[in-house]
Amino acid sequence: MRTFIALELSKEVKEELSRLQEELKKIDVDVKWLKPDNIHLTLKFLGNVEEAKIAEIKKLLDNISSQEKPFETSLFKLGAFPNLNYPRVIWVGIDKGCSEIEKIAGLVETELEKINFSREKRPFSAHLTLGRVKSGRNKAGLKEKVSFLQVQPKSCAINNITLFQSSLTPKGPVYTPLHVARFSHLPK
Repeated sequence: MRTFIALELSKEVKEELSRLQEELKKIDVDVKWLKPDNIHLTLKFLGNVEEAKIAEIKKLLDNISSQEKPFETSLFKLGAFPNLNYPRVIWVGIDKGCSEIEKIAGLVETELEKINFSREKRPFSAHLTLGRVKSGRNKAGLKEKVSFLQVQPKSCAINNITLFQSSLTPKGPVYTPLHVARFSHLPK
């Protein structure tokens, strides 16, 4: 089954992401926008995984989460990969909580490598994908809008790591939580 590991976001954060998408849709750009309800902070895309390996992944996530405590994360600014001059992915960055997210992503990479998953070659970047640019139509307008559109610093509590199944359908992907590994250390 096709799977990935991610951190889930609050309703308020998703509402802000939706607002940003609506603002960006006002300019004539060729972007495939993600459904706000499907936006999450991906820690690791696993691809197609044998069902027998799922139990190992769940155990690994439980072990990682048992060492972590809940934390706050907040939205920061808009940007594009690889950059605004040649945008391929429109994203919202993470401000508060970024170091905690990077630490967890590193633990996930290290632990998955022990059960024969390949380590990601690119460095981890905590971001939320809003959309993927399909063509260069109105690239200048997109650059200007992304540069000046203000992101409301909405925040949310991160309390767990989720293993999702991704099912591709004609209406877009459907994400189903397979396992939620809750952080066990309560904040002091």
